[in-house]
Amino acid sequence: MRTANVRTIVIWTLVALVGAAGWSVLALARGEDVSAAWMVAAALGSYAIGYRFYSKFIAYKVLKVDATRATPAERLNNGIDFHPTDRRVLLGHHFAAIAGAGPLVGPVLAAQMGYLPGTVWIIAGVIFAGAVQDMVVLFFSTRRDGRSLGQMAREEIGPFGGAAALIAAFAIMIILLGVLALVIVNALAASPWGTFSIAMTVPIALLMGFYLRVLRPGRVAEVSLLGVGLLLLALVAGRWVAESSWAGAFTLAPSTLVVWLVAYGFIASILPVWMLLAPRDYLSTFMKIGTIALLALGVVIALPTLKMDPVTDFASRGDGPVFAGSLFPFVFITIACGALSGFHSLISSGTTPKMIQKETQVRMIGYGSMLMESSVAIMALVAASIIDPGLYFAMNAPAGAIGTTVENASQVVTGWGYSISPAELAQAAKNVEEATLLSRTGGAPTLAVGVSEIFSKVTGGSLRAFWYHFAIMFEALFILTALDAGTRVGRFMLQDMLGNVYRPFKNISWKPGLVLTSAIVCALWGYFLWVGVHEPLGGINQLFPIFGISNQLLAAVALAVCTTLLVKSGRLKWAWITGIPLAWDATVTLTASFQKVFSSDPKVGFFKQRSVFQDAIDDGKVLPPAKSMDDMHTVVTNSTVDGVLTAVLALLIVVVIADALRVCVRHLRRPALSTLSEAPYVESKILAPAGLIPTRKEREEARDAVAPTGV
Repeated sequence: MRTANVRTIVIWTLVALVGAAGWSVLALARGEDVSAAWMVAAALGSYAIGYRFYSKFIAYKVLKVDATRATPAERLNNGIDFHPTDRRVLLGHHFAAIAGAGPLVGPVLAAQMGYLPGTVWIIAGVIFAGAVQDMVVLFFSTRRDGRSLGQMAREEIGPFGGAAALIAAFAIMIILLGVLALVIVNALAASPWGTFSIAMTVPIALLMGFYLRVLRPGRVAEVSLLGVGLLLLALVAGRWVAESSWAGAFTLAPSTLVVWLVAYGFIASILPVWMLLAPRDYLSTFMKIGTIALLALGVVIALPTLKMDPVTDFASRGDGPVFAGSLFPFVFITIACGALSGFHSLISSGTTPKMIQKETQVRMIGYGSMLMESSVAIMALVAASIIDPGLYFAMNAPAGAIGTTVENASQVVTGWGYSISPAELAQAAKNVEEATLLSRTGGAPTLAVGVSEIFSKVTGGSLRAFWYHFAIMFEALFILTALDAGTRVGRFMLQDMLGNVYRPFKNISWKPGLVLTSAIVCALWGYFLWVGVHEPLGGINQLFPIFGISNQLLAAVALAVCTTLLVKSGRLKWAWITGIPLAWDATVTLTASFQKVFSSDPKVGFFKQRSVFQDAIDDGKVLPPAKSMDDMHTVVTNSTVDGVLTAVLALLIVVVIADALRVCVRHLRRPALSTLSEAPYVESKILAPAGLIPTRKEREEARDAVAPTGV
């Protein structure tokens, strides 16, 4: 048995002390200024401990990952969907695919409750729930030829609970894709810089894909340098284009962006994964992680103070202007992807298990990528918490609450206990070259202001506007990578569902099937997006309010499947690893679902909101956000649909959990009745490291043998 040396003990003791110091300052500070650097210290120290010890324990003690076992990418390699991919490229793809709008926007909105609740949930949630879910789902899907989450539920839980899981997962995926696409459209609609730079990532990714596949197979370092160089050039050129006569060509209307996004999603879904999807996601990861790392470095250098309260009064009252509801359960629902996300389970049972070279890599790619996303969420929370709270609430409160003038906004926000003058509000907008920052809801503009605040303290105030617009463009790029991978995964899910009826669909690389299902998936989320762009209260805007809850309900499905598989595969004593997060997530999301359906507060309950607006219609009144009687009828329809959908999704998840519990109890009583759909063992011929940096043993094995390593 390997024992730790003195140097290792000293290093990890120091890491633990750094994390403990950060937590101590955040927890014990009362009334004095607290540097944001302590939040970064608490996060990084905790992440390091969680990855080094907890993830290793799960991977090798619980899951017993097997380096000698061939993965689906090796056994079923067809160059389209199944393709053994270099761990560094796959890490980039997986991170880019899971890191959508959630970790950027959710923590910003949750800052309404104060910085402390969000910090605790983001860090503790990812270590014990989110990263565990991603890794365990990836492991079990890899053992099952890359099966989708819904199909695994059908095969392992049974046709009844499995059917509920399939329907719930696919419906939630369409909602998530529509919301992601809407955020991208809103970010790029008036940004020639962002549109040009993001468009250029497509030909750059194609070049990288052919470079690795045809020109210089396996030369990941070379293609990384090439890609990063071209990406930086595209970013700089984007600003040149925005300030040139070409700006008009890249200033696209929202409806035009919808067409381009749907077309891109379709093409990315049907092309071989090595050609566009994997290299583009890998490329974008450099920008994502690079920006977040620079942001963390900026916090350490500039040492900005956390200006938001640790816990605000809105946390207990539940009447916050950003979103209504009490701290429990809604802060957990709002943060979503930064700590635990059902969407991730779809990627972990979608593209990634069909590309991973070795089982031993599930720890780095599954657990590690989720820690990377959580660090994004922490930096987003930092960015929202270091700006003036008065400005934060003026930006995130709707116009119906604060009005449209700086004078009125100042008066209302001051009444909430966060004073800011009209002159300060006007100057904040001028600093970033915007006409106004009032009611810039959605979280993205607030994050951009926080990013510009941190970077300008390092590079100088004259660049504040540059950093603001850079952050807006960065957010759009961040989200787009989740859209293309999500569309491909949606195609996999639909093929699995149809394959239960017509067998050829089970071959996910069957060309007629992949083209047809890709078109259906793109048409579904594209329809909701198109209507949402043209009707402010329709389309995907109608479903936006259930985005957070549906995502967390999907996490409950994933954790239920994982817990069932742990029990059925003889790992009963370790079932608590996913069972405890399942119990917590189910409690949170079902409580939130109940309140959203039945709450008597019209700001929270969908049916109560419907009743209030219907009564106003009967009285001939128009209530905000409606501007006409037609809008009033739309709000009534939306509230009804959202309430019914929330109730149906919650019921489906209860069915899945109950059926999973039934299967587990039956297995414990009569194990002989249980079957596992695990693929048979085939010895692997690929040699590849488990982590980013090969160990001494792995380097020796590579020298002693020549084996295909994939791309």
